[in-house]
Amino acid sequence: MAKGLGQLFARKSVEQIQTEYGASELKKTLGALNLVLLGIGCIIGAGIFVRTGSAAALHAGPAVILSFVIAGVICALAGLCYAELASALPVSGSAYTYSYATLGEGAAWLMGALLLLEYGLAASVVAVGWAGYVVSLLADFGIVIPATLSAPFGHAVTLADGTTAAAVMNLPAALVVLALTVLLVVGISESAKFNNVIVAIKMTTIIAVILIGGYYVLTHFAESSQNWVPFIPENEGPGKYGFDGVARAASIVFFAYIGFEAVSTAGQEAKNPKRDLPIGIIGSLVVCTVLYMLVSWVLTMMVNYKELNVPDPVAVAVNALGPEWGIFAKIVKVGAITGLTSVILVLMYGQTRIFYTMARDGLLPKPFAKVHSKFKTPWINTLVVGILVAGAAAIFDINTLGDLTSVGTLAAFAVVCLTVMFLRKTQPNLPRGFKVPLYPVLPILGIVSCIWLIT
Repeated sequence: MAKGLGQLFARKSVEQIQTEYGASELKKTLGALNLVLLGIGCIIGAGIFVRTGSAAALHAGPAVILSFVIAGVICALAGLCYAELASALPVSGSAYTYSYATLGEGAAWLMGALLLLEYGLAASVVAVGWAGYVVSLLADFGIVIPATLSAPFGHAVTLADGTTAAAVMNLPAALVVLALTVLLVVGISESAKFNNVIVAIKMTTIIAVILIGGYYVLTHFAESSQNWVPFIPENEGPGKYGFDGVARAASIVFFAYIGFEAVSTAGQEAKNPKRDLPIGIIGSLVVCTVLYMLVSWVLTMMVNYKELNVPDPVAVAVNALGPEWGIFAKIVKVGAITGLTSVILVLMYGQTRIFYTMARDGLLPKPFAKVHSKFKTPWINTLVVGILVAGAAAIFDINTLGDLTSVGTLAAFAVVCLTVMFLRKTQPNLPRGFKVPLYPVLPILGIVSCIWLIT
């Protein structure tokens, strides 16, 4: 029994991690601007296309703009902690590995479970959003997917004849996940050029929505401005409008910032990590927050915020432009679908690799680390992840999935902040290319802020 309890606190030494992952021999080529652009590319994605609508409709109203500011600040606190860990532990930036090296096996297993919420369920959320945009786009061409096959299990839907029925499943969401699962099993090599194209499509789509939507709002300002009255709707209960609702919405739109930690993991390639990492993290978060605020402004001015509780809020907004903007609406939906497809793939890929590492460490069954003899991919692991993600996307509604994802992500970020403090205490002389400023104030604020949003 004592041995079992002791195993929970067994840690990997820094030397062991270096041996397993290999000491960093990467070239120091990334400057502050490179890191800012990297962060923007990783952050911009599913959240703004999927979760903004429900955050505004159910919790904050037009004040969802303020929710993005709150979420961005908390992300910055966690991001600085990620940066210190990335500079101290020479690994690829896995929060799971950070936990194993500092807090022990039990914390590593817990972090693995939290990352399942951050990556696995996040893929389900994005798949549901993807399905919403696909259904909307197909409807533009006269192709109607039955409502009973494009909504969560048991959800009441209105049929063409005006009657209501219970939905069977969200079939498009499940199908896209299963298709991408096959790709991941076979093996897919994403080139830098492909990634750049996807990022360009996402950015172009968002900027187009801001510009065209802004033009519509300004040319119909008398009408559009009424959608912002009141800016913060009167509180109707816990988490529903008022300032309490703004905070609740911040925990929801937090989903839009998933991926920013990729900046910290690039610290080994930074020319001057002590200067460039904070600039890269804060700079990318500021740019993305401004873009998110502008999109939120456009969406909540174009349509009443209560109409945005859908998986495809941007589609609802561009449809409000009218038939003369039909081509633009279709282009925006295609851009959203393209970007979301890539996000699902990346999230599922990340989840399978986390499980693979955990299986190698003995924290999951060995089959999760079994590599296919031909494709050289963790195929059993990938199939399990694909089935779980597809099942969740088919059965559950986007708000339930999104809330669980946000809780898992916030909890993981809180553990990362705690890990920084623990490592400072246990290994004060460990070389660090970057240190969190104002220590221990900022890590403590990060922990408290994450817990605040969870509760």
